[in-house]
Amino acid sequence: MTEARTVQHLIDGRLQAGGQRHADVFDPSTGHPVARVALADAPTVEAAIAAAQRALPAWKATPPLKRARVMSRLKQLLEDNAARICELITLEHGKVLADSMGELQRGIENVEYASYAPELLKGEHSRQVGPGIDAWSEHQAIGVAAGITPFNFPVMVPLWMWPMAVACGNTFVLKPSERAPSSALLVAELALEAGLPPGVLNVVQGDKEAVDILLTDPRVKAVSFVGSTPVAEAIYATGTAHGKRVQALGGAKNHAVVMPDADLPNTISALMGAAYGSCGERCMAVPLIVAVGPVTGDAIVRGLVAEIAKMKVGPGRHPENDMGPLVTQTHLAKVRSYVDQGVAEGATLVVDGRGIEVPGHAEGYFLGPCLFDHVKPGMRIYQEEIFGPVLGVVRVDSLEQAMALIDAHEYGNGTCIFTRDGEAARHFTDHIEVGMVGVNVPLPVPVAYHSFGGWKRSLFGDLHAYGPDAVRFYTRRKAITQRWPSAGVREGAVFSFPSSR
Repeated sequence: MTEARTVQHLIDGRLQAGGQRHADVFDPSTGHPVARVALADAPTVEAAIAAAQRALPAWKATPPLKRARVMSRLKQLLEDNAARICELITLEHGKVLADSMGELQRGIENVEYASYAPELLKGEHSRQVGPGIDAWSEHQAIGVAAGITPFNFPVMVPLWMWPMAVACGNTFVLKPSERAPSSALLVAELALEAGLPPGVLNVVQGDKEAVDILLTDPRVKAVSFVGSTPVAEAIYATGTAHGKRVQALGGAKNHAVVMPDADLPNTISALMGAAYGSCGERCMAVPLIVAVGPVTGDAIVRGLVAEIAKMKVGPGRHPENDMGPLVTQTHLAKVRSYVDQGVAEGATLVVDGRGIEVPGHAEGYFLGPCLFDHVKPGMRIYQEEIFGPVLGVVRVDSLEQAMALIDAHEYGNGTCIFTRDGEAARHFTDHIEVGMVGVNVPLPVPVAYHSFGGWKRSLFGDLHAYGPDAVRFYTRRKAITQRWPSAGVREGAVFSFPSSR
């Protein structure tokens, strides 16, 4: 019997064991363990922080151009090793390989953006703000930063964080999800190969014990988190209470508004991918369709039923499959309970995926696509984030009613509208109380040179993830005013407040 591989930590440039506890990492398509991950104890996390602290002075003093060149080499290595990385994503998360490749590509775009660091870190300069006085500002690294990342995007979300952090001159400690830890570790090893010095990027595997140390250790100056809203809220409160800059992205309940004039065939195709891609385990997934008008609602439901019938559900590594399993048995049971609850609360279950059978994978964590009609505000399947392949249709009479529903929800992560009416689209984008908005685009995830983040209880902190806000998050602005008096000229004391005279 082959001994399961152990996913270790990467500290100071070396793979290391650390901690007496371990957890199994499962292949969700079979329900069988494929690895064991070490769960860091306090000394292990503290060693990673110490390594980052030691590496900080030299890395901070490294010219931005040299830091950027490491990012450029990493981009190439990620492309060269894409198949290896995506196989690990699919093995441990379950998503289909094509989706893993899409995740990696969006992560690579953030690495590419970080390679523009010399341009992004340029400050501002003003000459002669006063007699012989020059003034300028500059972005300076904040210090040791940490990232706590989720299972659903084990490569992309870490690449939202640490490439820009280190390109700005910081060092970093990454804590990936213990459910899908291997791909983030492989990417970190490739960063060493690209020329990142030991200690600049450290990876500690672990659970809450590791997270608590990262949130309270005074050497860590900034923490970025992506996950559920209750955890994001707790992380923001704990981190800020310990004097840290914190960016915590939480949950979502994204609505897609479909107007009567929408291009229905293309709209239905778009919503299928947005609802059931990655088994619905995306914070930008669309779990709710708001159909404006009874004719629209009927047509949407008919179209979705027809498309669901064509879907192939099975192991993610098989390219013919459209949707893989959920990530864990516990999560499968949770999502199934939401389907049960929706039926009990009176929504119409049009497509029931609970009885799906995948030949040869009876122990896998599979749930077929589920579709509810006549979902109402107040139902749990309307209010709460399900994070699974459960789509609900809500029916309203007008765009105003649709917008009122969206604005009343506690989450404000993403939303979209499908219409041919430019006036309606403009009104929607101008007035909806949501942070990321799509027009005929179901997943309005910003590209790498914009920033990602929602409103309301979908984000805790002032700055969004990646893009220009990442530079602001991982640096501090310093303003400098300089004057060199003329030699031999004696100046008298001035007691009035200095001005630009």
